Amino acid sequence: MCGVAAVLLGDPRASTAAVDLYESLFYLQHRGQDAAGISVCHGGRVYQCKSNGMAQKVFSHFADGNALIKNLPGWCGIAHLRYPTAGTSSASEAQPFYINSPYGVSMSVNGNLINSDYLRKFLDTEARRHVNSDSDSELLLNVFANSLHELGKPRVNKDDIFTALRDVYAKCIGAFACTAMITGFGVLGFRDANGIRPLCLGSRPSQTLEGAKDYFLASESIALRQLGFTDIVDLLPGQAVFIEKGGVVHFRQIVERRSYTPDVFEFVYFSRPDSVIDGISVHRSRQNMGAKLAAKLRETLGEEGIRGIDVVIPVPETSNTAAATLASCLGVEFSSAFVKNRYIYRTFILPGQEARKKGIRRKLSPIESEFKGKSVCIVDDSIVRGNTSREIGGRGHSCHRGLMLTNNKKPAYPPLRIILHTLLTLGITELVAYGRTTQEIAEHIHADAVVFQDLDDLTAACIEAAEGENDVGDFEVGVFSGNYITEVPEGYFEHLSNLRGNKEKNGMLVASAGPVNVAAGQQEDPVSFVRPEYSEDVK
Repeated sequence: MCGVAAVLLGDPRASTAAVDLYESLFYLQHRGQDAAGISVCHGGRVYQCKSNGMAQKVFSHFADGNALIKNLPGWCGIAHLRYPTAGTSSASEAQPFYINSPYGVSMSVNGNLINSDYLRKFLDTEARRHVNSDSDSELLLNVFANSLHELGKPRVNKDDIFTALRDVYAKCIGAFACTAMITGFGVLGFRDANGIRPLCLGSRPSQTLEGAKDYFLASESIALRQLGFTDIVDLLPGQAVFIEKGGVVHFRQIVERRSYTPDVFEFVYFSRPDSVIDGISVHRSRQNMGAKLAAKLRETLGEEGIRGIDVVIPVPETSNTAAATLASCLGVEFSSAFVKNRYIYRTFILPGQEARKKGIRRKLSPIESEFKGKSVCIVDDSIVRGNTSREIGGRGHSCHRGLMLTNNKKPAYPPLRIILHTLLTLGITELVAYGRTTQEIAEHIHADAVVFQDLDDLTAACIEAAEGENDVGDFEVGVFSGNYITEVPEGYFEHLSNLRGNKEKNGMLVASAGPVNVAAGQQEDPVSFVRPEYSEDVK
């Protein structure tokens, strides 16, 4: 899960596109903290800055807005925040990616492709394009660039761009929302045919050219609203929009919609509560989750069990809304008794179990008086590895009794089907639900009981949060059930786990994962870890 953005200023003489993109990264930072990048276009040239780290770190050498404009001048551009689910954490895989032929194309991708092996083979043997990383985003860019190249034109027009996109949809299988920049021509946004990944478009009056409009694309509406963009619309599944220089907007349905099924994890966890995704309020959906969880709790514990709860405490921050609603529905005291260190981020991303445990302690600390002698109901948005929950339960906090509740993640049957598609950094055996019953999960995290939200309640909570008429009738829930809208091939998750592992061969990691020329009859080593003296340049 990543964050993408794009801007085109209505004044083609403007040079401040990077300022808007930089600001947008702070509103989308929660979508990716591994790397950040911006690419802009000015005078037919591309200017780019990207690296590992959060946005403020990556752009820290620009002292102010003037320095940003001086180093990244442009009237249009794209940006990216990386949350790695495939590839490695190498800075070489920070986005946007750029390819010079044809026309100079830059691209930012939020998504995953499940047929990367086929795409690598196609690009190597048929398109004859060298792929320089393990990132499937680079594959998507190269497929698009190859389709543009095959048109054989010295200059491209909007219809050519939409034509080339048809090949992307035909070849690239998975969930994606992308922004792209065609150097000197304009910016592009497009979304997968199932609408799994979010992307929206807004406009505002130009600040420097009367009568002109600026346009902005982003993963979440909050980035647009805070930058003064209105008339926000969601791109539909299989739809693309191209905004050419001068602010002319072209929509095109590239392929027929297969479904309209946003990833439910956007509403549970990833998106900001002040965003609206596909016409559905994230905040309201979480309120509904809390209300439905309260009903499930009454059914499970009975009235006597409910009376035995002294306080409801959320694990901050995405659980706050659901927990507050749950407490209100049950008539139980609500307390924000965990203090979150805002300088520590998602601990399940950290490498190594000990590092994650230390990260949890740095991330959360209890207000002891709120726990002492009380029967506590803790509400969390999800249990992934169970590290946070186990750390909370293991400390005890002098509470009389601990009851761990989560507002999603119904344990599927059989438990080993619990696979997190949006959290592909994890191997299946690392998940707390792997091979455990609900009671065993409770014992593992030192809780008296664990009550999970029913999957039907979870999706209903989102549908009921729609604002006005809405075409969304279902959601991508493979993250909880193991049944994905796009069928996942056998071995896919193991492949991703291997990519994200810390394997080494002869002590050196080589960023390039593309094919290399080898002697006749020699076996090509598919592993990216090689000694430098054995690597061979393409001749």
